[in-house]
Amino acid sequence: MSVTGNGTTSASDPRGLGPADAAAGVAKSMRIRGLFKEYRPGVPVLKGIDLDLEGQGVTAIIGPSGTGKSTLLRCMNRLVEPTRGEIIFEGQDIVSLNRAGLRRLRRKVGMVFQEYNLVERLSVIENLLCGRLGYVSPFKAWLRRFPAEDIDRAFELLDAVGLGEFAQQRADNLSGGQRQRVGIARALMQAPHILLADEPTSSLDPKTSVEIMELMAKLAGERDIPVVVNIHDVALGRRFAQRVVGMSEGTIVYDGPPGGLTDAHLKEIYGGEDWLN
Repeated sequence: MSVTGNGTTSASDPRGLGPADAAAGVAKSMRIRGLFKEYRPGVPVLKGIDLDLEGQGVTAIIGPSGTGKSTLLRCMNRLVEPTRGEIIFEGQDIVSLNRAGLRRLRRKVGMVFQEYNLVERLSVIENLLCGRLGYVSPFKAWLRRFPAEDIDRAFELLDAVGLGEFAQQRADNLSGGQRQRVGIARALMQAPHILLADEPTSSLDPKTSVEIMELMAKLAGERDIPVVVNIHDVALGRRFAQRVVGMSEGTIVYDGPPGGLTDAHLKEIYGGEDWLN
């Protein structure tokens, strides 16, 4: 299948940001209050989460399997429906949005998935352009007709993730690390206001995991896009995040800088002590 086209800051802010930068950070922030999620009635996975996500940097969410990390992340763009609570993003409560409102919201919320979620039969460049489906009519999306500027941007992003020479290859011919690079580029094609990454390195070897985290943090940082990432590897989270949120049994038990995360905190998050040695 082929793709066709149509056609200085002040230092008044205490963090060293100018007024425009500070305003942008506020706009991209997310406020979560009293968030519950029950897959079975009376058995909450999330137990009244309160969390403010600033519109800058990388926030890593850590915790054992089954503690609600992925559920929390997926509630942020309503891939999972919250049971109750509110998630305020850019002045809107995501939880109360109708279908049309949710479609508009998802343009602004990029998502990088654990299992890549690529369309395997499509080429790499076509997978990137899927990131613009929310901006074209259903008919043009079906025909794979995108504006020329979108196609140009897709090729630029492919170069940025080191896959320029793979543009016309099918996605199912790529390695795991290459697929995740495509996933990052596709999410950035949306020009999102926030980027969510759900265990983006769990299927990758240690070297590739570092490369993927480094790439995601670099590209999002260059575009001033805040990143929220669920991650099992505590060392990797500490290395790339400016903030760590530790979860245990559906609640937040640590929220602070990576350097403040002690063995006592890790014991509270994960339980036990043997694994720390």
